[in-house]
Amino acid sequence: MNQTAPIRVVFPEEFHSGWNRIDGVAVEGNNLTIHPDAYFFRYENPSWIVCDWEHVKAGLLDVRETPTEAIEQKALDFVQTYGRTTDDAATVLGVAWQVNAWMFRDEITAEPGMAALGVKPVHARMLRETSTLMALNRVELSGRISNVGPAWMFPVACKVVYGLDEPEARLVDELYHGTWFDESRRVEAVKANAALGGKLVHGCQSSADMRGGAIVPFGVDMTEFRRELRDFGDDWISRVESCAR
Repeated sequence: MNQTAPIRVVFPEEFHSGWNRIDGVAVEGNNLTIHPDAYFFRYENPSWIVCDWEHVKAGLLDVRETPTEAIEQKALDFVQTYGRTTDDAATVLGVAWQVNAWMFRDEITAEPGMAALGVKPVHARMLRETSTLMALNRVELSGRISNVGPAWMFPVACKVVYGLDEPEARLVDELYHGTWFDESRRVEAVKANAALGGKLVHGCQSSADMRGGAIVPFGVDMTEFRRELRDFGDDWISRVESCAR
């Protein structure tokens, strides 16, 4: 049987060596290799929409919504105008790193209230790394989850990779789920994730429950998306947990 070619990328910063505990992932310093056949639970459509991060920074990050045009519409228009399709997973990971290095920058953890919650720069690093790998997940407009790997269930992956206990994993989940508990952070996320061709959708329902989330295209059938996670999410979580060794 033919094997899918490895995905190799060099990041500007070292990745945590704990990623070597995840099936199909090899990390050495700044170098990360993913073996798709071992890593992904599904890998049906290895293509993605991206926009150049520098273009997003220059043309979208400072844009404000107006009484007649929401920020989501501005982001959608930007993706439709500047988005391109790529089948190069390394390119996607490179763009995703730029997005998440900005979204989860260390200085955010120094904002008022963060220390009281126990938030530290190490938690921002966890979200930078996991969110970067999550960019390889894919959801079709039909709502079907076509690409999914362990990083989707990122709070569980954090337990495996970083050795977190349950309370700290839930803290990281809440930080991601609540988009840093701040409307300005949600707006930042809408704009920044245009570089990855879509918007952030949480896999959770009313509260954080370890099901992570994904960047999905605008217009995805959310009913089918929720059904997919309901039917397969527990199995996927168990498979991530099984990586602990």
